Amino acid sequence: MSGAEYSKNSRDEELKAVQAALSAEHAAVYGYGVVGGRVGEKRRDEARTAYDAHRARRDELRRAVRDLGGEPQPADAAYALPFPVPDTAAAVRLAAELEDRIVSVYSDLVRASSGDRRGGAARALREAAVRAARWRGGSVAFPGLAERTSPASTPTTPKA
Repeated sequence: MSGAEYSKNSRDEELKAVQAALSAEHAAVYGYGVVGGRVGEKRRDEARTAYDAHRARRDELRRAVRDLGGEPQPADAAYALPFPVPDTAAAVRLAAELEDRIVSVYSDLVRASSGDRRGGAARALREAAVRAARWRGGSVAFPGLAERTSPASTPTTPKA
């Protein structure tokens, strides 16, 4: 494989990882809309802060996709939730689940990218892992890895 082919393959892999992160951020923004509507008053500010963080990351990723020569994937109209969210306890579980899923896609982006984009992905991974630990009340040893062993580690899927 020539250097040019390797560079193109590397760029394609990076674009694919950025698009996956963008997709996950779209789902997280949607999910935090649900969390914000169900979480108790004591954690509403925390949900709003996370919602804003995911919106900002989503916007950064849209720019990154364009920088890599791609067309940003649009958000779906709705996303299927992994479980019903009738109350505060379920909203807190959903927030932790959303962050776990974000950690997984950012670990892929760290692996597929370099330079500033890799640094940004590592920061996003760390921030999501911290938010997940706060929502859950505890952490996992290797954020982004343990979650991959469960079937729930795939990004939320659009409603049919």
